[in-house]
Amino acid sequence: MVREASNVLGGKLETCCTSPITGFYRDGKCNTGGGDMGAHIVCAQMTEEFLNYTKLRGNDLSTPVPAFNFPGLKPGDRWCLCASRWKEALDAGVAPPVVLPATHASALEYASLNELKQNALEL
Repeated sequence: MVREASNVLGGKLETCCTSPITGFYRDGKCNTGGGDMGAHIVCAQMTEEFLNYTKLRGNDLSTPVPAFNFPGLKPGDRWCLCASRWKEALDAGVAPPVVLPATHASALEYASLNELKQNALEL
């Protein structure tokens, strides 16, 4: 069982997305734990620009992989991204917007709250 996590705003970690189901634990939340080497903790809404960028960087998130029950992502989908990839995309000017209430507090080890807020999706 995953313990109750906090988001970057200090509240309870909210669900990022259940369709498609996201999260390292595939529970819809950007929870993390010892086995999550990629720190899949930033809830972001995919954009065409980011999906193209991450594909060019070697992580194709848009192509379905049925063997892993992965439907492939499209613009508008929400997904728990690796914090380091989100920060890399931010530095490259292509970071997708972040859903702050669904972004794990540990993301603050990779990006400042100000950077996250400046790139937050208006809910």
